[in-house]
Amino acid sequence: MLVWAAATVVLLLVAVLLWRGSDAAATESTTAPPADVPSGTPAGAVSETWSADGELPTGTVVQSGRVLVGSAHGVRALDPLTGEEAWHYTRSNARLCGLTATNGLAVAVFATADRCDEAVALNAGTGVRAWTRSVRFADDATLTSTDRIVLASNPTGIVTIDPTGDNIRWRYAAPAGCRFLGTAAGSAGIAVLQRCAGATLAQVRLFDGFSGEAHWSRDVALPEGGEIRLLGADALPTLLVDGEVQALTPADGTVLARLPVPEGADVQVGPAGTVTLVRVDGRLLGLDATGATLWDLPALGLPAAPGIDKDTRGPAALLVPEDGAFVQRDPTTGAALGRSEAADLPEDGVATSIGPVVVLRLPDRVLGYR
Repeated sequence: MLVWAAATVVLLLVAVLLWRGSDAAATESTTAPPADVPSGTPAGAVSETWSADGELPTGTVVQSGRVLVGSAHGVRALDPLTGEEAWHYTRSNARLCGLTATNGLAVAVFATADRCDEAVALNAGTGVRAWTRSVRFADDATLTSTDRIVLASNPTGIVTIDPTGDNIRWRYAAPAGCRFLGTAAGSAGIAVLQRCAGATLAQVRLFDGFSGEAHWSRDVALPEGGEIRLLGADALPTLLVDGEVQALTPADGTVLARLPVPEGADVQVGPAGTVTLVRVDGRLLGLDATGATLWDLPALGLPAAPGIDKDTRGPAALLVPEDGAFVQRDPTTGAALGRSEAADLPEDGVATSIGPVVVLRLPDRVLGYR
């Protein structure tokens, strides 16, 4: 009997030690009811009511009525009205490699060793886990997303994941001797900017986001000492090359528009349905499918991608952060449709409205205005 008792104690101790070192013990998660954000629009005057620092997801921070904020070990969702936490998911034994949001899900990838090896999708509104799967991404992998596509990338390759079905759709490795200078996921597909050793040219390539089929490749001269950067892959794929933004046709990569960028000026690009938004040096331009400028107005930042207007079935109004106000504007004409006065707005933010609240995403924090 003493032998059996001793053996039982040993087994219990081993079980406790295994539990303490397990992923289950290191995971802490809470859930919440679906978000219940009041309807309506922001008031005629709003002011900052809350703020939150964090490692923000690529793309939108707003999904299913929540504001998503990452940290070194997980993700939390905030109530947009109060800024208070609605739910969280953390892994004390893992590092957050990347976080993005699309199709009602917050998709996060964690590193448990020397690679980013576990992906998890959480319902953005409730925090309930939708799926978990093992992956084998490099430790410098980053995440971004567009509708029905999550893109994981690093300088040597890309992988696309179906966010609602958890399966890996396709992979593409950089050719031997080449590295990716940038990648982007958008309505046009998956774009990559690659440079090969010893070459005087870089290449922009566009792939079908679902099948991985290569649509086209275009050579770009490498600037001597200048900047080259892939900006986006939406209605018009965009590229920053040696002092100008180039807007490309998604059909074959032909340059449709060239916008000069003063030295040291900030550049932001965003989608608005069939309109491409480009902010250069404090001015926001709307480009149509031909690359023509529809409108040109001063702005402190970008509006988030608009939803669909229930009445017109077209893109809803853009919420543009401007000097002293958030201004609702028509995406095709730029005409002002409404205005919410707001003092001392910071630059380079991306604004989204959720009912009466304006959420302003900055590079390192998110602010709530009401």
